[in-house]
Amino acid sequence: MKDGRQVLVYNPVAPTPGKFGGPRTPLDVAISTDGKTWKTLAVLENEPGEYSYPAIIQTADGLIHVTYTWKRQRIRHVMLDPRKG
Repeated sequence: MKDGRQVLVYNPVAPTPGKFGGPRTPLDVAISTDGKTWKTLAVLENEPGEYSYPAIIQTADGLIHVTYTWKRQRIRHVMLDPRKG
């Protein structure tokens, strides 16, 4: 981000042994000042389903925009304000 922090969108679960990938729920956003310790900024999805292929950008106004597949049915777009987290 502009202020040097890092943001990550990920599924915080362990992979299933013997399977490629793993569970795709929940879907979280985390933020870090050093790349070693992370704080959850938001939980985007927590219901059963597949939430995958996230992409993230920060726009000129400082907002974070996240897109990802929602239950393999559509694309979801979420805006977050990192100043509030």
